[in-house]
This record gives sequence, structure tokens and C-alpha cells, in this order.
Amino acid sequence: MPKDINLSQQWEKIVLQLSNQFADGERLDMESIMYLIGIQELGKGFQEFSKDDKINLMHIAICKLLEPQGYYKFDRLDDEGWPHYTLLKEVPKFTAQEQTKMMQEAIVGYFQEK
Repeated sequence: MPKDINLSQQWEKIVLQLSNQFADGERLDMESIMYLIGIQELGKGFQEFSKDDKINLMHIAICKLLEPQGYYKFDRLDDEGWPHYTLLKEVPKFTAQEQTKMMQEAIVGYFQEK
């Protein structure tokens, strides 16, 4: 089975599972899934987050997702329990399609690991 077809099937399975679990079946987009990953990595459960906190949660998700590819490294938890990462190498400029595929692969890998 070609890698892209397998990725597509795995991605769809994750989207459906998370959509059913967190959105009453309404299809979640990639940003929503990344937001959920950020909440998971913060480890404080669901709560009200400010706009800045939501942006920070997305950043946490991106760092966590790109850590296995060597772009980021976990650094520390701050006094409030928020994770911080160090950029190890610049993420290359990708087309929108390449960026989507890279993030789908990273998200699939994240959930396979969990």
C-alpha cells in the first residue's frame, strides 16, 4: 500500500475518533486537533483559556509534534506547569500541501505513540 494512502487512512481514523469524542461527531480540522494535543501536553485538562493561552497551546502542540523530527527539544516546565521547548533547527519553508502532509504525519505518529 502506498505511503500516502496509508497516511490518508490513518489520518481519517484519527479525525473521526477525535470528532466523535470531542465534537459530537462534527468534523474537527487540523487546528482543532492540534489545540487538543496542546491541552493534552499541558496536562491540566479542559478549562477556560485566554486567547494568548490558546495560541500558546497551539505552539506547544507544534513543538511536541515536530520534536521527533529534531526541530524542537523539550526544555522545561515553567512555574505554572507550561512546557517550553528549544528550537534546534529551523523548519524549512514548505508549500501549504507539504506543510499539511508533514503535520498529518506528525499527528498520526503522536497518536500511534500514545
